Order: sequence, then C-alpha cells, then structure tokens
Amino acid sequence: LSTQKLLDRRLQTKVYKQGLAKSIHHARVLIRQRHISVGGQLVNVASFNVRTSSEKHIDISANSPYGQGAPGRNAKKRAASKAAAGEDDE
Repeated sequence: LSTQKLLDRRLQTKVYKQGLAKSIHHARVLIRQRHISVGGQLVNVASFNVRTSSEKHIDISANSPYGQGAPGRNAKKRAASKAAAGEDDE
C-alpha cells in the first residue's frame, strides 16, 4: 500500500470525494461533529481507514440534523421565534 493510496482511504478524503462535503476541511468538521456514519456506525475520527468494501456505506448519520435527525440548535431557535412572531400577529 503506497502512501498516496493510504491517504486516499482516509474517511476525510472519502467524504470529500463522494460530495458529502464542500472541501476536505469541511469533511473533517462534519466527521468531528458526528454527522458521518460508515455502515450505520457513527465515526468521529477523520483518519479512520475505510475498507474498500465499506466505501459504499459512507453516509450522513441518521441522528444528524443534515439527515433525518432532529433540527439543530439554530433551527430550533428560528422556529421558536417564528412561532412567537406568529402569535403576536393574531
């Protein structure tokens, strides 16, 4: 396994190459903030070596606000302020 192939198997690189992140740095942030799973298992280590058989199982985590999870902190705040503004209009 050459150095280049080893670096290409890192989760950070795979997330970027699959288009789940806008940049390699964004991929690292998504992984650290627990938004990425491999085969249904949450992974928060950017240097995780992905097996070739697991490459097709890299996806947004089910619990992530980017996936099907609950809305994040800011989305909850916005929804609450809209609801409060809606009650004031009536």
